[in-house]
Amino acid sequence: MTLARWTSSAAAVALLCGTLAGCAPLLVGGAVVGGGLIVTDRRTTGIQLEDEGIEARARTRVRELATLGNVSITSYNRTVLLTGEVPSATEKAAAEQAVAKVENVRTVVNELGIGPNSSIGSRSTDVFLASKVKATLVDAKDVHANAYKVVVERAEVFLMGRVTEREAARGTELARSVSGVQKVVRVFEILTEQELAALGSRRPAPAPSPAPARASGTVQAPAPPAVPMPAPTPLPTK
Repeated sequence: MTLARWTSSAAAVALLCGTLAGCAPLLVGGAVVGGGLIVTDRRTTGIQLEDEGIEARARTRVRELATLGNVSITSYNRTVLLTGEVPSATEKAAAEQAVAKVENVRTVVNELGIGPNSSIGSRSTDVFLASKVKATLVDAKDVHANAYKVVVERAEVFLMGRVTEREAARGTELARSVSGVQKVVRVFEILTEQELAALGSRRPAPAPSPAPARASGTVQAPAPPAVPMPAPTPLPTK
């Protein structure tokens, strides 16, 4: 493994440790790599912000259920993926129904497992696996790593993104090649090659560079000399 990949893994594990401190009985989070506002993201900036809002509102709805569980919520292009664990099928269905009612959610993919919460060690492994999968996508020369969102729960990899059939197959192949991955689940929105080309053509042109600042030693031309005002003409005396 390269130094950069080890660094990414260590940072991800450190982030998990900070997140797990002082956890409530209901955990809402997950091992996610590739989130945030990225320039090369195939979603519009508005949809990226909307996905962040959906995740925040969905977490609130799930917390209001007051159930014991570990529920991870990931939204990509308004498709919401639920992963983690809940005690029973009743809680699983309730979580899906609550998230489906969140404003602007298009569809819910419910991959919650039924059983006890995963251990801290298991979640640390998931974060490490997520970093390895992301690094594998970055190292590959025939895919755009930022087109994929990687979520890992219980050593199962969930791949999200707007990709072509070729990219979906290649991304799945790369994720399966990572040691420790038990299963790969595709949660893709498939684009045609023409749709992908149209996305690239609609990207805004880069902003023009600002004009260079004036150097501190530049000598400015002197101001023109002031023209004296004519003296007023005295009034005649009577």
